[in-house]
Amino acid sequence: MKTTIIAQPLTKAAFKPYGSVIEPYSDEEKTPENSWDINRGYACRHDSICKVQHDGGEVGLSIFRTKRRDCPITLSVMEYHPFGTQAFFSMNSTDYLVVVAKPGDPPKSADDLEVFYAYSHQGVQYDANVWHHPLLALNADCDFLVIDRINGEGNNCHEFEIDDWEVCIDVATEQAKSNRAKANTV
Repeated sequence: MKTTIIAQPLTKAAFKPYGSVIEPYSDEEKTPENSWDINRGYACRHDSICKVQHDGGEVGLSIFRTKRRDCPITLSVMEYHPFGTQAFFSMNSTDYLVVVAKPGDPPKSADDLEVFYAYSHQGVQYDANVWHHPLLALNADCDFLVIDRINGEGNNCHEFEIDDWEVCIDVATEQAKSNRAKANTV
């Protein structure tokens, strides 16, 4: 039986069990300790939105070049990284989907998955050990800036195949529907 999961909007509160949303602080979140003017007032620093954590190895910046996925998207594999956080940020103004499950044992069914619709101006950082699906770019191929642990000892990527679950993802927000309609006319 095929299961369809509708993506929910990516918010800091909803994503908190899995990591951090990388976006500027809202007016309500801004404090003198986390946000201040720099460069003679021509920029505002939003400080320490999230912190890279890693056990051994080094912090590396990479670019992952991903291919566009058409909705509905069929999921294939979940993975986690035990030795550090992993952050992604779209470099091409492309929206994407984020599929996660709680740390610990592998997810047992589609009921254990949460799906978020991330706008191109939002990044995500997965906490160590959080199960997640590989990148799912919408509407266009996309480069993602990735910040994670590189080198170091031990296997930092464990995978769990879910092809046989027949789980599909679709999007529900009005913006997502609009983006999908534009992609289908190109």
